[in-house]
Amino acid sequence: MRQKLSKLTLAILSATSLNFAASVSAQEAEIDPQVNNETEIEVIQVTGMRSSLTTALAEKRETANLVEVIMATDIGKLPDQNLAEVLENVTGVQITRTAGIGTGVQIRGSNANRVEINGASTVGSGSGRSGMNFEDLSAAIIAGVEITKSPEAKTTEGSIGGTVNLRTIRPLELTETLGSLRLQGEDSSLTTDGVQPRFSGAYGDNWELDSGKFGFVISGSYAKQEATSFRPRVDRDGSLVENVNADVYRSGTLEDQATKRPAAQDFDFLGIQFLNQELENFEYETTNIATTLEFAPNDNTKFFFDAIITSQERRQESTRVQGSGVNSVLNYTLPSQFETINFGSLDGVNLGSIQAATRGTIQPINSVDDDDPNLRFNSDTGARVTDTEVFRFGGEWQGNNLFVSAELSTANSDTVTPSLNTQLNFINPNPLTPLDGSSNDNSVPFIYDLTGDSLAFGIDFASPFAPTVDDLLNPNNVVLDQVDISRSSTDNSENAFRTDFTYFIDESMITSVDFGYRYNETKHSAVSISDRIGGFSKMVDSPNGALFSELLVAGPSHFGDADGRELALRNFLIINPDLAFNDPDGVLATLEAAIVAHGGNQDFSNLTPSDTAAFKIKEETHALYAQANFEYKMFRGNFGVRHISTDIASTGNTVVNGVATPATNKGDYSYTLPRLNLVADVTDDVVLRLGWGKDILRPNFGDLNTSVSFGTNENQSVEIGNAGLEPEEVTSFDLSAEWYFAEAAVVSIGYFKKERTNLFVTQLESAAIDANGWREPGPTCAGGGIYNPAVQPNAIGDPNTTGLCVDVETLFNDTATTTQSGIEMAVQYDLSSFEEDLGWASGFGIVANYTIQEYKGGSAFYTSASRGTDILNAIQGVYDDANFVTYSSERGLLDFSENAYNVAVYYEKFGLSARLRYTWRDAFRTEDTAAGASLNSTLGFPVVTHDRGQLNASVSYDVDENLNLGVEAVNLTESDITQSCVNEGAMLCAQGITDRRITFGISYKF
Repeated sequence: MRQKLSKLTLAILSATSLNFAASVSAQEAEIDPQVNNETEIEVIQVTGMRSSLTTALAEKRETANLVEVIMATDIGKLPDQNLAEVLENVTGVQITRTAGIGTGVQIRGSNANRVEINGASTVGSGSGRSGMNFEDLSAAIIAGVEITKSPEAKTTEGSIGGTVNLRTIRPLELTETLGSLRLQGEDSSLTTDGVQPRFSGAYGDNWELDSGKFGFVISGSYAKQEATSFRPRVDRDGSLVENVNADVYRSGTLEDQATKRPAAQDFDFLGIQFLNQELENFEYETTNIATTLEFAPNDNTKFFFDAIITSQERRQESTRVQGSGVNSVLNYTLPSQFETINFGSLDGVNLGSIQAATRGTIQPINSVDDDDPNLRFNSDTGARVTDTEVFRFGGEWQGNNLFVSAELSTANSDTVTPSLNTQLNFINPNPLTPLDGSSNDNSVPFIYDLTGDSLAFGIDFASPFAPTVDDLLNPNNVVLDQVDISRSSTDNSENAFRTDFTYFIDESMITSVDFGYRYNETKHSAVSISDRIGGFSKMVDSPNGALFSELLVAGPSHFGDADGRELALRNFLIINPDLAFNDPDGVLATLEAAIVAHGGNQDFSNLTPSDTAAFKIKEETHALYAQANFEYKMFRGNFGVRHISTDIASTGNTVVNGVATPATNKGDYSYTLPRLNLVADVTDDVVLRLGWGKDILRPNFGDLNTSVSFGTNENQSVEIGNAGLEPEEVTSFDLSAEWYFAEAAVVSIGYFKKERTNLFVTQLESAAIDANGWREPGPTCAGGGIYNPAVQPNAIGDPNTTGLCVDVETLFNDTATTTQSGIEMAVQYDLSSFEEDLGWASGFGIVANYTIQEYKGGSAFYTSASRGTDILNAIQGVYDDANFVTYSSERGLLDFSENAYNVAVYYEKFGLSARLRYTWRDAFRTEDTAAGASLNSTLGFPVVTHDRGQLNASVSYDVDENLNLGVEAVNLTESDITQSCVNEGAMLCAQGITDRRITFGISYKF
């Protein structure tokens, strides 16, 4: 028999269940018939934060599988403003941020999760599989969030970490008219556009009609948001200066130390390779509408219709100021101060230490290079404009022993990503830097100070080569180097039908059987359109800024305001980002007119998509499941199996000798996914859980793209997607214990393990070579590779034929296994039961969690880039490239932190509600670096983002039962981001100087 909930717990549930939130229904708990509910249950009236925590905890306790629940404290009031940051409250969840805004969510170390709304699938804005971007949906229209960590057989497949279900308000659950308005303003400490507005509201009610009960809810929100971060980056990857005694051999030739590296010392050191100052700025404008209609003609039947419509414009106005060409004087420039960099170890191999520059100046040396170093100004102006719709229509019927539901759902996402990025070269008018017209560079001196874990640099105005501030802001002193234009688009959709049945069995250990069928058709269509004007390398081809001066404005000058740095690049010109965004065609026309007026080697835009720029994917999946639900004494749970069958068609163009031929490649796969969940209600207070099951992760749509262009070069490998790529497989195991030691309180600990196989890996498959040294002529290419019908063989094939098997680079399924495992701990407690003893102090409570996890296995590796190989071999005393060895590390998981925790302390009493939350995550590896540094510029390995904590806070006050005033702060202490190359604490590569966001507002209920 089920364990009985205490009277007080039942009372709290009845008093605190939010009108719009799905919670445990009273009939689910067995109530002692000897108890008179009306007279013997003491109703504890709690609202707000404590109410939401209590309701969520009660729902989690009653589930048959491992689920985490977050409920809104009030209408449109989840714990945080951003959905990604809402999920960060959950044990085992970590997030990544873009300019301080939560965008990516890792559940148990994995980005591969599934997002649903009211159980219906959502689709994303790109080629990924996870579903809707969290930044596209306002938390203001969401009533609750459910994260399924241990799936049941009826749970839709497609997740490695977990399934996130976002719930909206259900109108037939309303007990009174719902009405709410909320007005807010948000201010960011690093932006210059002032307070950004936010509006949200909801209205709903239900009515008893002659034909039944009808309910209606509509909620909506509009928000503008701006987020900025300063991201300085210094590259020291190609900056090796070998010691004066080293015999340096390159390609068998001994380098002459005296002429090649006169700055050499009696020790190896790293100088400066590249300087980059990035100001990352994003502006968000988001509109969301959610509405639900429900109609119950009788107590046994209900029909529903959900509609969620979102529109988001994410606008980027970022700038980069670069010090390039610095390495041209590297061997002739001696830093004034050094530090010892210890690169640590990779996969058990000690990499050793080296000296590196931390202070100094970089001066032009005309006798070595007459036009470097160089100063460049970049303006990155782009957008992601996404319109998303999710519709869901269905009904349900409850008979004596049979429950039936059916629904149709459709999700669509249309995205365009226009961009117009420009690069200007500064031409230094200083008389000591004469022009020779051979390049776009003109010697600018720099000064740098990398001490104190800060990457600070600027123009050395004390140098005789330095330009003046007026020079830097003069349009005559810049020339157009290049323009990058994009007009790409992506369309995603999923149409689904499902029907579910539950048959209830009386007086049996098997209490019910669930079974059902789901069909979905998923489509992805992408067109990549881009072009580059210029890349002009000579003054003779580069139009002067005077020819397009109406487009030029001074760049942002507040870089460094967050940390008070004196060294920064603050005076420069850029193409007006507002014009580039609002009138890209006009800006492009002005720049092309300047190219014509200037003359020289001219280049103009061509936005006609190439023959291989577009592709389409269509998938059809049939899924059947059956699941038995059981309950015997203290045990309950379910076991079942889900079977899926998927057919894939990938349509693209095959281009041979300039002729494009449409081609459709097909693939298919089937999987049977068993799943088990077992719960033991050991005592009234202790719950044990076990979960085991299998799931799959489908490849991203871009991995299935089979558009391909065949060239005539016999040595050129062909890059192509793989329509036959099968999903990754994951086997999950969960074991946890929960102790509900007080009302609305819990301590829990859990262990999880996930084994993944059939991994997606990029592989170069070589074509076979016969005894003559020739490649296989094809067309079957039985020995490997792919048949290229356009090749005209020369050295490795019969020159009298056309067509040859060549190497192919594509994705394959790797049989290697990886393992993710970890321990999750959580505690929730408040002092409300001690009101008589503590008085006002009884309003305090705490919610905390801690996760420790590890990742093992896989066969993929990162390998040191050529510059990194130079440095790491020099550390070992090897200076002859013929004897170089490369260094490698297991690829592992990106954005994966081994340790993370959250601690939230809250107070709620006398109409006052306050919360202080500190979030911390361990270091993790990522390829998201300042200004898009490539692996080549980070020695061949992902950078390591250091461990980081962030403090958020909120305070609100109920003026009366209808009016509430509140203020919230994100990143209260302005915690910055630090990134190192190779290992944490090794070579400082980049920083992220982040903002503090303050939101204040007023809410009114009616």
